[in-house]
Amino acid sequence: METDEGKKDADPQPRRLHDRRLELVAEGADLRVQVLSLAVGQCIPWHYHSEISDSFACLEGPMVVETRAPRHVYRMLPGERCAVPPKTAHYVHGEADGACKFLIVQGVGVYDFVPVGG
Repeated sequence: METDEGKKDADPQPRRLHDRRLELVAEGADLRVQVLSLAVGQCIPWHYHSEISDSFACLEGPMVVETRAPRHVYRMLPGERCAVPPKTAHYVHGEADGACKFLIVQGVGVYDFVPVGG
């Protein structure tokens, strides 16, 4: 996920980050929990993480998490979950480019965001 690297914000209110609403719930040396809202037409582009897994829980949706190798499409309604292991390219968006909101747990390990072509 794209993050506000290096900036710690004690304000519990959601903040704008690259046109996405992001609320940091918890963060440690090797684990991060966030609530992320995507507006209509927004997405998290294709990327992977070298060490960490992304675990998604849909809060408002529907939302879609697509993966490559293996290719899979997770269509999630509120309350549903999925996980993407390290080194697996994935793309996150609202169904039909609609809005969505989700909780994401990222860890355990060092965070990175490696973009890949769509």
